[in-house]
Amino acid sequence: MTGAKRKKKSVLWSKMHVPHCEDFKQWCRRRLPILQWAPHYNLKENLLPDTMSGIMLAVQQVTQGLAFAILSSVHPVFGLYGSLFPVIIYAIFGMGRHVATGTFALTSLISANAVERLLPSSSKNLTSQSNTSMLGLSDFEMQRIGIAAAISFLGGMIQVAIFVLHLGSATFLFTEPVISAMTTGAATHVVTSQVKYLLGMKIPYISGPLGFFYIYAYVFENIKSVQLEALLLSLLSIVVLVLVKELNEKFKRKIKVVLPVDLILIIAASFACYCTNMENTYGLEVVGHIPKGIPPPKAPSMNVLSAIITEAFGVALVGYVASLALAQGSAKKFKYSIDDNQEFLAHGLSNVISSFFFCIPSAAAMGRTTSLYSTGAKTQVACLISCVFVLTVIYAIGPFLYWLPMCVLASIIVVGLKGMLIQFWDLKKYWNVDKINWGIWVSTYVFTICFAANVGLLYGVLCTIAIVIGRFPRTKTLSMKNMKEMEFKVKTEVDVESLQLVKIISINNPLVFLNTKKFHTDLMNIIQKENASNQPTDDISKYEKNTLLSSLSNDNCNEFSQPCPNGKRSLILDCTGLNFFDYSGISMLVEVYMDCKSRSMDVSLAHCTASLIKAMKYCGDLDSEKPIFFDSVSAAISNIHSNKNLSKLNDQSEV
Repeated sequence: MTGAKRKKKSVLWSKMHVPHCEDFKQWCRRRLPILQWAPHYNLKENLLPDTMSGIMLAVQQVTQGLAFAILSSVHPVFGLYGSLFPVIIYAIFGMGRHVATGTFALTSLISANAVERLLPSSSKNLTSQSNTSMLGLSDFEMQRIGIAAAISFLGGMIQVAIFVLHLGSATFLFTEPVISAMTTGAATHVVTSQVKYLLGMKIPYISGPLGFFYIYAYVFENIKSVQLEALLLSLLSIVVLVLVKELNEKFKRKIKVVLPVDLILIIAASFACYCTNMENTYGLEVVGHIPKGIPPPKAPSMNVLSAIITEAFGVALVGYVASLALAQGSAKKFKYSIDDNQEFLAHGLSNVISSFFFCIPSAAAMGRTTSLYSTGAKTQVACLISCVFVLTVIYAIGPFLYWLPMCVLASIIVVGLKGMLIQFWDLKKYWNVDKINWGIWVSTYVFTICFAANVGLLYGVLCTIAIVIGRFPRTKTLSMKNMKEMEFKVKTEVDVESLQLVKIISINNPLVFLNTKKFHTDLMNIIQKENASNQPTDDISKYEKNTLLSSLSNDNCNEFSQPCPNGKRSLILDCTGLNFFDYSGISMLVEVYMDCKSRSMDVSLAHCTASLIKAMKYCGDLDSEKPIFFDSVSAAISNIHSNKNLSKLNDQSEV
């Protein structure tokens, strides 16, 4: 008996501790998303659009890499490395198929704070100016990139630690208004940082609280030192860029290949500067010497880690939040899903590994991601193809960028921030949907402008949590509907066949950013469960009471019978208990409506307040031909019944 027990125990132990090959394969597919889509890559359909998108993306990667490296207070060549290594790593570990990672303005600004604090420009004369054997750059430049790489390393380690602790689920705290306001404020900071190049002025590095206003105060005090040649060239570049990009957007369906205006402008400006010797004739600032090749990997400066903890946390959170918003947007647009926690791993490894190759902190950028959309990219192959062209620039074309005027480069950066800056228009929709969200947006933007992106993000999250905590206790708790009474009403108003097609869900709690994701997941599970069921119901009195919408959402679901397999199904959302909502909740309701519509399922909303109806009409492209808002559930069911009878009459008349 003892031997049998030991044998049974050893069998259980072996089952628990010996990993199976299939389990390892599943783990690899889950943690290496490239293994999921790469084997099924369609060369015939996807290679051409991915190649064209990759070429266009490479132009943006090079220009933004040079500019954001300067923004980070390091040599421009390190921006080219930051446009190469993080892209490759994210393509392997990231789940966003249309996310273009690389150098990023917000993380560059945060990195510059530490670089200028620990090794200010004023100390350049005190540092040895001898050229090192690595890239032929001075010790001062190599020390600066050591600090920036250390920020990338520590920020990436923080992101990996968050992944290990499975804290990716806490990203619901970063609501859309907070992210929109933070990124808009950070874009305003980036534009401000480019003012000295646009105007051709020598402006000292200014940072800290209210540094934004000190910069413009300095500009107005020294307005007479504006370089007219740089200003005119900047204005001409901005006009050309905006005009051509708008034409590309307008006629993108008629033309197969968009005009690469960024590339054309770089070539034209560099050639003109070289021929006219603008650097010496007019004193125009140019990019300067770009070394060839990639140096061997080297560990970042570990001795400064204790001094850059604040900047590292800012890089980790701000970079991730901005990147996650783009990944979620692309997933929603192209109908696939992403894992928030896996994105922490992807961006964390992108920063950690790249830091050994002299890279500044990286993240996804809106301009590059939007470019992938507009040029028809299908997968991350477009980003990998862009790496080939970036490598070409590093090893062959780089030295020819010496003559690129900084004012032209700044113009390209400013125009590229258009997608972030036009988020000011979001204020209108927030005002119409939820004025509290409008207030959060404005105050978060002000904090970002006055302090920094990481401060603005922290304020926005704390403000959102405080407001929700203050609003929740005032909500009314409603009891669940009397099922017998509801069944009696339905029996007297519609026939058996119609009833088999109707599903009624009662929402008994507010719908805000805290519970929108859970609400959508559970609701889609109910719909998919119903679609999978093919057994018709024999008796009308058979119904099933669901309580899947629990947890944070705590919604109650009343499901009437099973659907008729051949009939068109209808969904009724009883909004009696929907006491208040925010922009995230309204966006989710609209998304549910559009998802159900794509599944050929009619959606009706009952007991809606006037503010809810107004907000949904403003946020979503709702069906104007069919009424979707009703005073009661009975009225919604009657409408479904009348529509069904009308369709029957139309079918008979056609016969």
